[in-house]
Amino acid sequence: MFKKILIANRGEIALRIIRTCREMGIKTVAVYSTADRDSLHVRFADEAVCIGPPVSRQSYLNIPNIISAAEITNADAIHPGYGFLSENAEFSRICAEYGIKFIGATAEQINLMGDKATAKATMRAAGVPVIPGSDGLLESVEEGKKQAAEMGYPVIIKATAGGGGKGMRIIKNDDEFQKAWDDAKMESAAAFGNDGLYLEKFVEEPRHIEIQVVGDQYGKVCHLSERDCSIQRRHQKLVEETPSPIVSQELREKMGEAAIKGASAIGYEGAGTIEFLVDKHGKFYFMEMNTRIQVEHPITEEVTDFDLIKEQIKVAAGVPISGKNYFPKLYAMECRINAEDPSNGFRPSPGKITNLHLPGGHGVRIDSHVYAGYTIPPNYDSMIAKLIVNGQSREEVITRMKRALQEFVIEGIKTTIPFHIKLMDDEGFKSGNFTTKYLESFDFSDL
Repeated sequence: MFKKILIANRGEIALRIIRTCREMGIKTVAVYSTADRDSLHVRFADEAVCIGPPVSRQSYLNIPNIISAAEITNADAIHPGYGFLSENAEFSRICAEYGIKFIGATAEQINLMGDKATAKATMRAAGVPVIPGSDGLLESVEEGKKQAAEMGYPVIIKATAGGGGKGMRIIKNDDEFQKAWDDAKMESAAAFGNDGLYLEKFVEEPRHIEIQVVGDQYGKVCHLSERDCSIQRRHQKLVEETPSPIVSQELREKMGEAAIKGASAIGYEGAGTIEFLVDKHGKFYFMEMNTRIQVEHPITEEVTDFDLIKEQIKVAAGVPISGKNYFPKLYAMECRINAEDPSNGFRPSPGKITNLHLPGGHGVRIDSHVYAGYTIPPNYDSMIAKLIVNGQSREEVITRMKRALQEFVIEGIKTTIPFHIKLMDDEGFKSGNFTTKYLESFDFSDL
């Protein structure tokens, strides 16, 4: 087992990893930018190293500084968390070169799944259902129109290096193709330095369902069932739950089997998710694979009694997994508490937290790095806490979540708490009858 792990991240996920390491008897090293010198992950780690100024590319994305921090503290492994360098193949490769274990996927696996066109081809070859679309990148508008005619409109063009909804355009007919093509190429080139586009059939009334998988170094893969991530705004998740209200046990088993096929096809090592779109007919299609731990991993832990961070560390150390698949024993839901103003277009709201009261009680869990007096820097993602609740039924979970949200007091900044409280009272949400587009018609005016 590792003696010391450097956490190449910040905020709640860094603190989450430190907690598991402490339980496992493993020393930890926090790295931090000058903006995060007062963050709890810095306080609770055994050692801490400043790696640069607030700008991410000079600190949390600065590979030489992170490797140097690992070397001077004699860390024998690095946990990247999520975001930042967690899916950076070059970082995984450099760690290996320096004899430091990257707690995550190999560089080859990250490359295979990081390029969406390659990932789709890999999954199709493995027998995983994929959305009908181009075999590779589109060469021209004319080629795109020809393929769109074959699969039928509506279609969607996507950036091969994309994420967060950038470089995506829905096209309903031939007349819309040229403008959508030009806009998507320009946006993807600016966002990712890669203007490659591919084409897919547009899935109508989709649900975003992901399957949690874990693979070891010996070719064994298991799944831990699904999470429903359909409550999104501009492709950013706000609420996740498990089990999904639309997934039957039969569909759950089929999707789990497909996820295992996909992960096994690349000899996947570590924790990851195979993400699917499920249409209104109950058909599911591979969307992408995230080769890292997910923000929403706690809800899976709550319903399976399984520590995913611990499993990541064990797998990286060469411990084999059991190979057993896990199914939900309870219901769980997570609300992302962001420092944003939901009544004003979710505008970021950094600043000092003047007062804080965290909810508690049976079935309530908080993953957060903030405290009263803490100043939220404007340089990073706006998520400041995750409120997770579990219960015996979805109805109980929604009731408990509303109660916990009403107890959650954060003063000095704006947060998404008012939005979440209103959502828990929303009849469409409570019925489970929603798609990834649900919030497009949601009323944010009275928050």
